[in-house]
Amino acid sequence: MTKFLHTMIRVTDIDATLAFFELIGVHEVRRQESQGGRFTLVFLAAPGEEGIAEVELTWNWPAEDGSAPEVYAGGRNFGHLAYQVENIYDTCARLAAAGHTINRPPRDGHMAFVRTPDGISVELLQDGHLPPQEPWASMENTGSW
Repeated sequence: MTKFLHTMIRVTDIDATLAFFELIGVHEVRRQESQGGRFTLVFLAAPGEEGIAEVELTWNWPAEDGSAPEVYAGGRNFGHLAYQVENIYDTCARLAAAGHTINRPPRDGHMAFVRTPDGISVELLQDGHLPPQEPWASMENTGSW
């Protein structure tokens, strides 16, 4: 039987990325560090999804020789992560208050897109449906999502 385990994304600032996912309600469930491989893995899950649907954050440590750290460019072959949220308006408000751009506002009360600090697109989907509300209903898209 095939079972989904996790999706991996590379990050340049693990603390900023963890703070971003906390705003959505996704939390760290375990962490693994490799001194020899010089990387840290942090696994995240929504409540109750531990071991079912997780995201693995991979942070490759800076080179020991002091050379420039790795930089990751987003690829179109990776679309987005999607999370169902209890209240899309509250979630988007928390993200915006923390300085994150809502690239596709939840005009319809159902769907929004935002990007992680490393530019990974995250789709937020409302659990059920909420009626359109301002200021979201009138907001334009910003950037790409």
